[in-house]
Amino acid sequence: MDENTLKHEKIVITVSVVTIIINAVLSVAKLLAGIFADSGAMISDAVHSASDVFSTVIVLVGVKMASKASDKQHPYGHERMECVAAIVLAVVLAGTGAMLGYVGIRDIATGAYEGSVPGLPALITAVVSIFVKEGMYWYTRAAAKKTKSDALMADAWHHRSDALSSVGAFAGILGSILGVTVLDSVASIVICLLILKVAVDVFRGAVDKMVDRACDDKTVRDMTEAILSTDGVKTLDVIKTRIFGNRIYVEIEISVDGDLKLSDSHAIAEQVHNRIEAGFPDVKHCMVHVNPYLHICADISADGEGGGSETQR
Repeated sequence: MDENTLKHEKIVITVSVVTIIINAVLSVAKLLAGIFADSGAMISDAVHSASDVFSTVIVLVGVKMASKASDKQHPYGHERMECVAAIVLAVVLAGTGAMLGYVGIRDIATGAYEGSVPGLPALITAVVSIFVKEGMYWYTRAAAKKTKSDALMADAWHHRSDALSSVGAFAGILGSILGVTVLDSVASIVICLLILKVAVDVFRGAVDKMVDRACDDKTVRDMTEAILSTDGVKTLDVIKTRIFGNRIYVEIEISVDGDLKLSDSHAIAEQVHNRIEAGFPDVKHCMVHVNPYLHICADISADGEGGGSETQR
């Protein structure tokens, strides 16, 4: 396991442990407030916070599996296991949201909300939850960006969805206290819709990386500039990128002077290779193919393949 992977795993474990502790305390506080203050929205919010504990465990498992070294059956590594964890989290989010929506709709349909006015403890707990969960969102999001972890980013959005659900719970509880008791149940439905939106976004993001989506345009432009600024490179013929989990794979074709010796052409390709891996830390694998500049039109086929030398790691 390389140094970057070890740092990645350490950060994720630290954030996850903090998350589990805070969510456990928060879910118990919400549940007690919901029961004693007679608030369906707060009880629903407590269930959502409890699901965060489970989701964080999924993150830990996914990151641990993604950190495993390459082996015979998985020569490209296991980074996509983080994408799998993110997809599982999206499903958990969707299930949580659907359950909360069902409870809200059921209470409205049966009139269960009538005569039930949440107490002040539920309102105070909702306010505390909003600030705590929003803080956890930014904390986890920063760690996810630093480690390029899809699973951790999905968990960050789980925190944000919990903060949003607490906003909905606060509005519903306040409305009920003011005399509009149905708002407590309506809040559960609004929370459901917000959570489902987050679940879809997380799912789409994970699937994009599962299907080898290319890097963003800025990253490709920066790579192109680095390649063309390398001594000996005449033209950049092809550059292909694909995101594999939280790492990047790059395939490059360059043209160099056709009269150079093979060893000199290889040295230029090696410079390009080293510049890409050094300048872009997320790149795990870079392959550079060399075409002769003087004969490039004749040698490169219609699909972009041609003769030459390659250097890769």
